[in-house]
Amino acid sequence: MLGPLTFAAPFALAALAALPALWFLLRVTPPRPRRIDFPPLKIVQDLRAQRETPARTPPWLLILRILAAAALILAVAGPVWNPAGIGAGGARTPLVVMIDTGFPAAHDWRARLRVAGDTLEGAARDGRPVAILATAEPPAPIEAKPPAAALERLRAIAPRPHLPDREAHLAALSAFLDRTPGAEIVWIADGVTGTGEGDFAAKLAPLLKRHGAGLTVLKTDMPAALALTGGEAGGRLTAKVLRAAPNGRDAGLLRALDQKGLPLAEHDFAFPNNALATEVGFEMPAELRNAIARIEIANERSAGAVTLMDERGKRRRVGLVFGGTSDQAQPLLAPTYYLARALSPFADVQEPRGAKGTAESIAQMLDGQVSVLILADVGAMDEQTQGRVARFVDEGGLLLRFAGPRLAAGNDPLVPVRLRRGGRSLGGTLSWDSPKTLAAFAPESPFAGLVPPADIGVRRQILAEPDGELPGRTWASLQDGTPIVTAQKRGQGLVVLFHVTADTTWSNLPLSGLFIDMLRRVVGLAGNAAPAASGAKGAAAVLAPRLTLDGFGALGSPPGGATAVPADYGDRASYEHPPGFYGPPDGGIAVNALKPGDGLKALDLAGLEGARVGSLAGAETLDLRAFLFTLALMLLVLDTLAGLWLGGFIGRRAGGFVGGLGSRSAAIMLVALALAAGSGIRPAQAEEPPANRPNGFESALVTRLAYVVTGDAATDEASRAGLSGLTQMLAARTALEPGEPAGLDPAKDELAFYPLIYWPIAPNRPQPGEAAIRRIDAFMRNGGTVLFDTRDALTARPGGPPTPEGAYLRQMLATLEVPELEPVPADHVLTKAFYLLDSFPGRYGSGQTWVEALPPAAEGGERRPARAGDGVSPIIITGNDLAAAWAIGRRGEPLYPIVGGDQRQREMAFRGGINVVIYTLTGNYKADQVHVPALLERLGQ
Repeated sequence: MLGPLTFAAPFALAALAALPALWFLLRVTPPRPRRIDFPPLKIVQDLRAQRETPARTPPWLLILRILAAAALILAVAGPVWNPAGIGAGGARTPLVVMIDTGFPAAHDWRARLRVAGDTLEGAARDGRPVAILATAEPPAPIEAKPPAAALERLRAIAPRPHLPDREAHLAALSAFLDRTPGAEIVWIADGVTGTGEGDFAAKLAPLLKRHGAGLTVLKTDMPAALALTGGEAGGRLTAKVLRAAPNGRDAGLLRALDQKGLPLAEHDFAFPNNALATEVGFEMPAELRNAIARIEIANERSAGAVTLMDERGKRRRVGLVFGGTSDQAQPLLAPTYYLARALSPFADVQEPRGAKGTAESIAQMLDGQVSVLILADVGAMDEQTQGRVARFVDEGGLLLRFAGPRLAAGNDPLVPVRLRRGGRSLGGTLSWDSPKTLAAFAPESPFAGLVPPADIGVRRQILAEPDGELPGRTWASLQDGTPIVTAQKRGQGLVVLFHVTADTTWSNLPLSGLFIDMLRRVVGLAGNAAPAASGAKGAAAVLAPRLTLDGFGALGSPPGGATAVPADYGDRASYEHPPGFYGPPDGGIAVNALKPGDGLKALDLAGLEGARVGSLAGAETLDLRAFLFTLALMLLVLDTLAGLWLGGFIGRRAGGFVGGLGSRSAAIMLVALALAAGSGIRPAQAEEPPANRPNGFESALVTRLAYVVTGDAATDEASRAGLSGLTQMLAARTALEPGEPAGLDPAKDELAFYPLIYWPIAPNRPQPGEAAIRRIDAFMRNGGTVLFDTRDALTARPGGPPTPEGAYLRQMLATLEVPELEPVPADHVLTKAFYLLDSFPGRYGSGQTWVEALPPAAEGGERRPARAGDGVSPIIITGNDLAAAWAIGRRGEPLYPIVGGDQRQREMAFRGGINVVIYTLTGNYKADQVHVPALLERLGQ
């Protein structure tokens, strides 16, 4: 190794030692002939020779040939230029590849894998053992393995949906360096430091110095990852977009989705003046807001760019009813005044208008379909009102009651515990007791984690009759053990009672921030079947993971290391608690990669003195063999030209022009010609035909799938990768072995060779010309099938305005004779061509797939398992983005995430694609095969 230059076959460099011998061999001349006088030669002695042969090879030609030989020797040695000097160190000491695998690395994960793979290749050339350290994985002992084993470990690594914990690996790294002094570390960093993370670089520096280890840090110049946190401010849903440093990504789009992945709202965002955070608010009705399950940054494949919403983030409709008189219903006097201000930040508060009496007020609130009904000092209710409130609770409503003189004097059954008439006065003039404060909340209480302030005093309360069920129904109590908040599960709903008033007459609790937090947690239980609401006393409720995000932000099954979380979990995600949904669908919680208030900042490497810092973009290794072989070939061509010139051939052909030049001038001219020829060698890019476009002869010999090249680079790459993935699946699962997919220009290429053409709709591209439309029309008339994919299932709405993709397709098909279409019926041969299917999902699963309409099944006749027309449907239209679901990379990894909660959606997309291909190749033959059992039964009869 010579710095960043390494050789695959270094022993071949030994041939360079023969270059001096080659120099002397090339200078060897034949022995001088003996001179013998021959008299007749005197006649021609004075004639001038027309042709001269040099006695020695010119020095410039010797240098030319030596350079050609040296270039060939170096090319055979396999030189590789490694700009960052990673992987190859010339020594046999182990190499530690430390790669950040948190969600900030998901943005450019392919580049990181490429750099890590190049590092392992450099280590393999030197025979160095390699240890892989993933910073987002749990700490484990570090072991150096052969590069091949390390490469297998690298292929198994994927981004984790949480921030990496780098400091947790310092102990294992120190133990490894103790065993292997002089080891080298290559840190592929994401350039981001999360909230709460210490100064990792400052702690790593003394460790490296103590063990004499070298360090190379590879990172992007500016971390490009974006992250998202959600919250609520001023009664509206907000989302905060974060970045670690100004990175040029100053604007983007936020999208709010429901549980099925359908968009509910979109909002642009922009970072002002190189800011690191910007906040976006969503203004929408409560019903629409409560349907939001996910907020994400569009086109940002990262778990950190997703915020999941649970029941706690939904905004409930709360109805307030006060049982006092009109003179008490005044600001600062009525309990509803304090309740409305405490609830307004997180709930839609409604109060009766124009109601005459408590019964009419309660009816008005229930008619408004409130989720929570709050009764402040409401005493006895008539039988009809009481029955209606009871039904409201049984059907899942939450009844929240506050004590007062009227409730203390009555005997109301709609309370969680039996109450004593009257009440208990504390600290009055005729009382021996002093005001009491709240005791610490029990772990099983929904208020667990809240800290009661010491200055809260309760002067009066309603007492509960002691019985065996009272402890299990107590959520909060005073220091003397008397209940202050009780609850009971009734039917599908919940009844909660505060044993004090909602104003300041009995307690100063409504004036504290604790009152707001307690109300937030109680209201959050509306429609929630969380175990904490059951009233069962015991251990704190825990929720098992149901669906979790992977590092790229796709929902799926929980990984093996995921564990349950407490019902009141509010921290950010970790390895044990990945982001996702925990608990049952109707009463779970959401854990996110970041929590409200978190931020990102750029990684500070100032403390790492002596470390080499490189860029991911510049760390790509370069194989120099092609360049050296080309140089050697050019030098040999130059040598041939020089030999022709010295032999006089060029001089005779050029009329003596070149022959009249001096040796120095000729050498300069030949070198100039060679350089000009070399500089003219450029890879043909602009004039290349579309990728993988074979000629007609190749297409006639091999069955291929084809896709239309739209001109949009991202769309065309997705089409190519998708059809390549489908081709591999066809070869693995069926008897068909298709060739590589072909990219087509419908206006120029012959279409007859391809049974199926995939056409993704790119609305940002111009409409195809008339020639292309006519050729497609002829292709479909002659038995071909075109699969149009609008890829708009996420944005299309039934009965709504057409999407840009749908409008583009309508305009394109306006002049074609498109047959009548229908959604794929359940008995269509497409659903039974190879697999038994009931839908054709792609990246999205909510779109509809359309084919040529078939005649209806015969009424009253024999039921047939499949229907088919005389031929194959010439057109198939879908919006599910099939190619993105089929697309796989070189290592077999999916290139695009699936949108939806079904983890088998990608497998079903492959099955649907195989059915489509088999259908286009066999037509109604497959429909006949479905009827074989019935035919055999008839033949047997």
